[in-house]
Amino acid sequence: MWNKKLRFLLVILGLGVVVLAAVVVQAFVLKPASTVALAQLPKGEYDPAVWGKYYPLQYESYQKNREMAPSPTGYGGSVKVQKSLKEPEILINFKGMPFSSDYAEDRGHPYAIEDLKGSKRINSTTVGSCMTCKTANIIDVYQDKGWDYAKLPLAELFLSMKHPVSCANCHDPATMQLSVANPAFIEAMQRGGIDVRKASREQMRSYVCGQCHAEYYFEPQTKRVVFPWDKGFTPEQMYRYYAQKPAGFEQDWLHPDSQARLLKAQHPDFETFSGGVHAKSGVSCAACHMPFMRHNGQKYSSHWVTSPLKHIEASCAVCHRQSADWLQTRVKTIQDHVFELQHTAGQTIARAHTVIGKAASVGKADTAGLDQARELLRKAQWFWDIVAAENSMGFHNPDQVLNTLGRSIDMAHQAIQRANKAAGTQF
Repeated sequence: MWNKKLRFLLVILGLGVVVLAAVVVQAFVLKPASTVALAQLPKGEYDPAVWGKYYPLQYESYQKNREMAPSPTGYGGSVKVQKSLKEPEILINFKGMPFSSDYAEDRGHPYAIEDLKGSKRINSTTVGSCMTCKTANIIDVYQDKGWDYAKLPLAELFLSMKHPVSCANCHDPATMQLSVANPAFIEAMQRGGIDVRKASREQMRSYVCGQCHAEYYFEPQTKRVVFPWDKGFTPEQMYRYYAQKPAGFEQDWLHPDSQARLLKAQHPDFETFSGGVHAKSGVSCAACHMPFMRHNGQKYSSHWVTSPLKHIEASCAVCHRQSADWLQTRVKTIQDHVFELQHTAGQTIARAHTVIGKAASVGKADTAGLDQARELLRKAQWFWDIVAAENSMGFHNPDQVLNTLGRSIDMAHQAIQRANKAAGTQF
């Protein structure tokens, strides 16, 4: 009997030794590298596939940006569908300018050039400024031409656009350190007293995103891309900046019905995020949208730039201890509330365009009163659009966004009332 017990103990001991040996070999002999060797790519190498030979995990995740799928909450996503199908007021509010004919959800970075070429907003008069955030080749074009490229026809510059937004837009090929390629972002930060070259790595994990996910305009004479941040990042501060008519810029277009001089907001994700609780807590854009992953023990940053809800454990759960269902429900609740007000604001603004147009057709209408109505409408539409053009449906900064939409609705109603008062009507 003792022999059986002894044999049993020896078997268990032997198995333990085997397991221990396997652990030692895995941990110390066959341990996968936690980092990868630095690859010094030549300056001017913009093909992400070449970078991918040295950084396969990053490249594999970057390729996932080609996937087209709706957002987990139903807002945004990467399916190329016209926004006016869900928000028909867009067709009225952007009447008289290209966004009324083509305003689709954005696809991933690999499609940047393809979608620019295919946009109905592009024509023979479109200037080179529009390539600034669509290609890694902007680095060479800017080094060669400076801001003069901005005045060239976009069709001419398509020949220089070989690769879409990819590795070189955010990384120095020699050191792999994060870097900013967009000269407009660098200039805007300099005007604010910030030298991007001296930024911390965590700051750069937001700056590389903010260099393109931001509001901008083209200077009328030079077509140079400018970020309107000299007074701050909030809708009110940017509106005050535009009120000064910087470099002669007064409007993006004149609405054919209301004759209001309007501004078109462009994906102000960085500005909205900068005032939100995550940014104020030191969380970067990449922490949520490009979280750290592990593959066979190797840590890397995912380059699938997508909704954090698609990888909650790697993004949200790093800080938040609630369940994945609770977190997703929380996000969707915020977005539902924002969309409800955004839709209401857009519809009220659309009505204001119609009312002001009708009031102006009344011969006895007071011109000064109509101008006041148009100014109210201009600001109301800016406050609506600065939210509608942003990609988080308010989640980046719910407090600011809901306040912005409430003010937009109020100003749109004031515009209607002022127009009716000016014309003595009840449209």
